[in-house]
Amino acid sequence: MKYLTITVKNETGLHSRPADFFVRTAKLYQSGITVRKGDKKVDAKNIIKVILLNVSQNSEITIEADGDDEEAAINDLKQLIESDFEAVNERVKI
Repeated sequence: MKYLTITVKNETGLHSRPADFFVRTAKLYQSGITVRKGDKKVDAKNIIKVILLNVSQNSEITIEADGDDEEAAINDLKQLIESDFEAVNERVKI
C-alpha cells in the first residue's frame, strides 16, 4: 500500500471539474484507491463520494492506493493536484 498526504491548493478544491479529473484519473488504475479528509474516507473512483468529502481550497487529503499499479496511481494523482487539475495523463480526455 502506498499513500500520499497533500494539500489541495485549487481554488474550488475537489468540486465539479477537478473532482471529475481526479476520479477519471483514479479509474485508470486497477488498484483500490481511497481519499481521506479528516475522519472521512471514500472510494476515489466514485465522483459523488469524492464531491461529498467537501474538499475545499487548502484542505489536506490523504490518497491511499493498494494494488499492482499503486505507485503509478499515486504519482498521477499527485501530479494532477500539483498541476491545479490539468489533465496530466493523456488517457484522461478534457
